Amino acid sequence: MGMYSGLMPRAATTTDVFNAIAEPRRRDIIGVLTDGNAYPVGDVVLKLRMPQPAVSKHLSVLRKVGLVTVTKRGQMRLYRLNAEELKPVYDWVKEFEQFWTHNLARIKQRAEQKAAAQESKKAKE
Repeated sequence: MGMYSGLMPRAATTTDVFNAIAEPRRRDIIGVLTDGNAYPVGDVVLKLRMPQPAVSKHLSVLRKVGLVTVTKRGQMRLYRLNAEELKPVYDWVKEFEQFWTHNLARIKQRAEQKAAAQESKKAKE
């Protein structure tokens, strides 16, 4: 946090999806909710072994940016992932797909060349 002090104000975590998912624990919560089912806070607490107040706070942030929806069943609140709201993240990351595809292809090509050179060297011995 020291590198942020005084240089630039940090955006609120509820500004957008990118700021909300910047927190690793919120990404963990999203991971719990990826199966499409709705979960009460207690289930998320048990799965992640996090304190209930922290889970509730993170779910509140995710709800404010639209990543999580809440329905009430009696006195229980059930949280469900609204994955469509992750589309801006997907679209942004997708821009780098060509870069990674190209780099992985180059790595594969170099590994195959190295393996072929080693095979050729062994055959000559």
